[in-house]
Amino acid sequence: MSFPWAQQYAPKNSFMRYVDEKLPLPRFVYNAVGAGYPVPRNLNYFWNFGVLAGAALAIQIVTGIILAMHYHADIGGAFDSVEHIMRDVNGGWFFRYAHMNGASMFFVVIYIHIARGLYFGSYKPPREVIWLLGVVIFLLMMATAFMGYVLPWGQMSFWGAKVITGLFSAIPLVGPTIQTWLLGGPAPDYNTLNRFFSLHYLLPFVIAGVIILHVWALHIPGSSNPTGVDVKSEVDTVPFHPYYTAKDGFGLGIFLLVFAVLIFFSPNLLGHPDNYIAANPLSTPAHIVPEWYFWPFYAILRSFTVDFILPAKLWGVLAMFGSILLLFFLPWLDPSPVRSGNYRPLFKKFTIFGLLPAVFVLGYCGGAPAQEPYVIISQFAAAYYFSHFLIILPIISMIERPLPLPNSITEAVLSKGNETNSFGSAPKLQPAE
Repeated sequence: MSFPWAQQYAPKNSFMRYVDEKLPLPRFVYNAVGAGYPVPRNLNYFWNFGVLAGAALAIQIVTGIILAMHYHADIGGAFDSVEHIMRDVNGGWFFRYAHMNGASMFFVVIYIHIARGLYFGSYKPPREVIWLLGVVIFLLMMATAFMGYVLPWGQMSFWGAKVITGLFSAIPLVGPTIQTWLLGGPAPDYNTLNRFFSLHYLLPFVIAGVIILHVWALHIPGSSNPTGVDVKSEVDTVPFHPYYTAKDGFGLGIFLLVFAVLIFFSPNLLGHPDNYIAANPLSTPAHIVPEWYFWPFYAILRSFTVDFILPAKLWGVLAMFGSILLLFFLPWLDPSPVRSGNYRPLFKKFTIFGLLPAVFVLGYCGGAPAQEPYVIISQFAAAYYFSHFLIILPIISMIERPLPLPNSITEAVLSKGNETNSFGSAPKLQPAE
C-alpha cells in the first residue's frame, strides 16, 4: 500500500548512496521494516507473533544446519548419531534440544497467530491472499515437522511414520502407490530416512521463500488492526521503526526467555519418552501418538469409527485434511463486511466459547488413548469445528447486527477510557454496513 506521508529513504553517507544506487537493498529494508513503512497506531501485542514466527524459523534453520553436520540418515546409524550429538559433540545437547523444542515454540506462535487472524478478521478482503499464503506456510510447517519427527528413528518416530503414511493407503486406487512412494518401499526403512531427511532440510528454505511472499503481500494493503477500520490519514499511523521494532523487541525477549526455560529446565516436557528407545519394527508401542501440535487433527482422524458409504478410515483421512483445507475458503465462508470480532457480538461468542474450546478438546483427545470417552468427545468437538466454519459463520454474517464502528483508528485510540460511550469522546460513529 502506498502511503504518501511515508518517510522516503535518503542516505546521507556517500558510500550508502552508492550502494543504494547500485543495489537498493538498504532502501528495501527501510521501506519494509523501517521508518518508511507506516503501520496502524493501535496494534497490540497479538501483532508480535508474525515477527516471533520469523525468529522461530531462523532458530530452526540455524540449529538444523548444525545438526545436519553430525546426523546419519541410515537406519543403522540414525539413532546412534542422535545419541552421539547429545553426548559427544560440543554443545550438541543444546542444539538438539533447541531444535526439538524450537519446533514446539514455532507451532505455539503460529497457532496464536492464526487465532488472532481468525478473531480480528485478517482473512477478509483486501488481505485474503495474505491469509492464503499463511495457510500454505502452515501446511509446509506440518510436513516439515512430521518428517523431522521421523529422523531420530526412535520407537515413536518409526511407528508414527508407519501409521501416518499408512493413512494414504485408504485412498481408493492410488492410495497404496502413494504410501509406497512416500516411504520408498513397503515399510519405513533406509529409503524413508533418506528422502525425509532431504525434504526436512529443504522445506524450511521453501517456507522462508513463502514468508517473503507473505510479507510482500502484506505491504500491499498494509497491516490489519484490532478495530478492523482502514487507515484514512497520516494520524492513523506511526512508523514501524522505532515504535514497533521496540514492541517486537520486548515480545522477542519474552519469547526467548520462555524458550530458554524450556531448554534448560524441562527439555523433554513436550516430547515422548518412547522416542529414546531405538526403533523396533517387531515391538509396537502401547499408545502411538504424533507430536502435540498434531493432536487436534489426529483426534479428527480417529473420530470416524463407522463405515458409511466409504470406509471409516477414508472418512477420517478426508476430514483431517479437510479441517485444514477449509481455511483456504474462510474469506468466502464469512462474508460479513465487519472485520474485527470486537464489533461482532455473535461472532465473538461463538469463536471464544465455541471454536476455541472445541480445538482444545480435540487437542486433549488427540493425545489420549483411542478409547471411550475420548472418541465420543472428539466426535462432538469435530462436529462443532466443521459446523462453525461451514454453517455457523455464514448464518452469523446474515443475521448479526454489528456494533457501531469508529470513524477512524485515531478516534478509537484517543477516546479509550471515556465512560460516556465505548469510544470515549468520539461524538460520531458510523453504523456497520
